[in-house]
Amino acid sequence: MGYDVGGVNVSRETFDDLHRFSELVQKWTAKINLISPSTVSSLWERHIVDSAQIYASAPKTYDKWVDIGSGGGFPGIVVAIIGKVAQPNAKFILIESDQRKATFLRSAIRELNLPAKVLAERIESAAPQDADIVSARALSTLSMLLPFVDRHLKPEGQAVLHKGKRAREEVADAAINWRFALEDSTSLTDPEAQILIVKGISRVSE
Repeated sequence: MGYDVGGVNVSRETFDDLHRFSELVQKWTAKINLISPSTVSSLWERHIVDSAQIYASAPKTYDKWVDIGSGGGFPGIVVAIIGKVAQPNAKFILIESDQRKATFLRSAIRELNLPAKVLAERIESAAPQDADIVSARALSTLSMLLPFVDRHLKPEGQAVLHKGKRAREEVADAAINWRFALEDSTSLTDPEAQILIVKGISRVSE
């Protein structure tokens, strides 16, 4: 018997680790504001479940998953917790330039024994990662994200991006300068938000 979290069936071990991570976020948020104080009371649904659905939308097999702009670990730490059991040979890279948040992420990785590492660098400065999957949640517009995704994603890889209610507008704007294949689905936690699967990314020729 498993537990459903954001459309992912997880083991008791994974479920417990997600709760431990939730507790770590609450503890550290009092010091460095990992998440908005107004969302602490709804942390499980608003951040844990919201991040887990990104894993549910991603390819089921992969070797390297890169999360850009990881912030407080959403979705980076959440997908690493799920992937530790679901894809035990995979590696997770979290790119976060804020040094305090990077310190928190490293602490969470140690405490939860995750197969992950943190690059405390700017996304555009970090060495290209050649990832199978690149994820991002509430980071920037699609037009601004695609150069980052293109830098770190292998040619046959896929990006899984959590976008808000302006997702369709962002897609249309990004299509001016980029070619890509797109699949979208409605967020489980917000009917106005979208999960975008983006692949086959290339710049439109001048």
